[in-house]
Amino acid sequence: MRLPLVPVAALLDLVCVVAFVVIGRASHNEGNALLGILTTLWPFALALAVGWAATLAWRDPLRLLPVGAGVWAVTVGGGLLLRVATGQGAPLAFAIVTALFLAATLLGWRTIARLARSRSTDAAS
Repeated sequence: MRLPLVPVAALLDLVCVVAFVVIGRASHNEGNALLGILTTLWPFALALAVGWAATLAWRDPLRLLPVGAGVWAVTVGGGLLLRVATGQGAPLAFAIVTALFLAATLLGWRTIARLARSRSTDAAS
């Protein structure tokens, strides 16, 4: 049974953002209480949704360009801007780690999925 691509892709993107938040909070000994996670998560989750809308990601969520790169850019940029606007702050080191982690994960799973899809297509031919 094949899973529906769009909801799975959206869920994978959200998992990447949640992983970023949980790992980051744990690495700074900020704890993983639900309220703390949600406080850190919401700017990036909202920016992720805007990224999906801006790139029309549901049309082809596996595309690296412009979809993956656009979702990444809006998630990082929007999430950081929302943090600053709401007083959470976004020091340069945090912004760099955010950009690198989310690039690796949001673009990484798409790259793996595209490779797997092309290999399965090649095997079927």
